[in-house]
Amino acid sequence: MIFHAGAARLRRALAPVLAAAVLAGCSATPDTSGASPARVSRPPAGAAFDYQLGGPYRPGDDVRVVARDRTARPVRGLYNICYVNAFQAQPDATRRWRRERPELLLRDADGRLVVDEDWGEPLLDISTAGKRSSLAGLVGRWFDGCADSGFQAVEPDNLDSYTRSKGLLKKSDALAFARLLASRAHAAGLAVGQKNTAELLPERAGTGFDFAVAEECARYDECGAYAKAYDDRVYVIEYRARDFARACARWGDRLSVVLRDRDVRPAGAKGYVRRAC
Repeated sequence: MIFHAGAARLRRALAPVLAAAVLAGCSATPDTSGASPARVSRPPAGAAFDYQLGGPYRPGDDVRVVARDRTARPVRGLYNICYVNAFQAQPDATRRWRRERPELLLRDADGRLVVDEDWGEPLLDISTAGKRSSLAGLVGRWFDGCADSGFQAVEPDNLDSYTRSKGLLKKSDALAFARLLASRAHAAGLAVGQKNTAELLPERAGTGFDFAVAEECARYDECGAYAKAYDDRVYVIEYRARDFARACARWGDRLSVVLRDRDVRPAGAKGYVRRAC
């Protein structure tokens, strides 16, 4: 059974692209040192980066690291990060979850689904060890698909879903599930990134994450905390020009910083924006 993982929270209205041509590019040099298993390659710090969750397109010649949805193909010669919605269900998959695995959807005391109202995404129920194990098995198969396609890393989204759970999920639930996902990713030969949720950075040593993908960390003055936790292996996406300028001025010589339009449109689409420091 496969549930569709779609685009990132900021891109839910865009239909995922199912395939893209494999494009040639300059080789990125990953890092295999540190606490990750020896066969897991962490992404290179400070490398030029592109965030392509709204649809794949040919990266610029400067790009060394690219993030794409799990339904897209990686780019040959680059370091590829696979986006997976791991803590919430895609809106277009809700009916299937309700039919096939209803016990894994979070419900309130009245039996109603608990939904991230911004994106219409039901939260997955990570409140017990048994449910976390079942969900890790499902998400793990998506990770396997990323590895089989040629990605080097995964980016599990919505780590912060517990903050939208109406008190039904705890930080400890999110951390426990994150540890399972990190272990599962490493078993597939993939590095795994912490997506946002700066409040969990003090727990970094116990999660197993290898790097971070941080949206708007300059806007919220969080880039330094990510940089310290992950030895500058931080991939920053800003959506406002003034925040991008701030990120470049303070962190452009250390972190991978990109300005993108909020819908992360493909190159050539109306409204497309991408700039790097």
